[in-house]
Amino acid sequence: MTRERKFSTQELFKATNSLLLRYGYEGFTFSLLAESLDVSRAAIYKYYTNKEELIIDYMVYEMTKMLIDLQEIDQSATFIAQLNELITLIFTYKDIHQILGMVHQFKESSSTIIMEKKEQLGKLHLDMYRYLEGLMIQGKKDKFLRETLSNDVILGCIFQSIAIPNHRGIPEHEWIQSIKDVVCYGIFETK
Repeated sequence: MTRERKFSTQELFKATNSLLLRYGYEGFTFSLLAESLDVSRAAIYKYYTNKEELIIDYMVYEMTKMLIDLQEIDQSATFIAQLNELITLIFTYKDIHQILGMVHQFKESSSTIIMEKKEQLGKLHLDMYRYLEGLMIQGKKDKFLRETLSNDVILGCIFQSIAIPNHRGIPEHEWIQSIKDVVCYGIFETK
């Protein structure tokens, strides 16, 4: 009898991320995942009974990491420096934005595991929003942001900036800097 290759949670989640981005929710299977990890499907079934449980566990893991990284932004830095870090962080976690949308494709489930993880995911999302809203309030208080702009609009523009396609293949660091410049300074030439 051959011994089953072991894999770490990080390896499992990295392969999950890659396959979800490549095949989407519908195309993602434990067979593809097992092949990617060079293990049997049974090795994955030891930890997860179905793909929804795995995917939502991965989402909670990534959202938790993102929230921790978000909370590590230097609160004593200037608003512009904090905003700069925020945009860099959003691009670091750009894949999770796309994958989070897949939760709506889950089949209706009575699984308590999935229901609990969905609730946890909602709480993480709310915690992240509260933190970001606090940053926007501080930006308005410090007169960096216009008081008349809705926090939802500002945050929506920032988060949607990751979806702007880079058709010309501009190097990522230049692309992110251009996004930061547009978000922070607008598109008009200053005189």
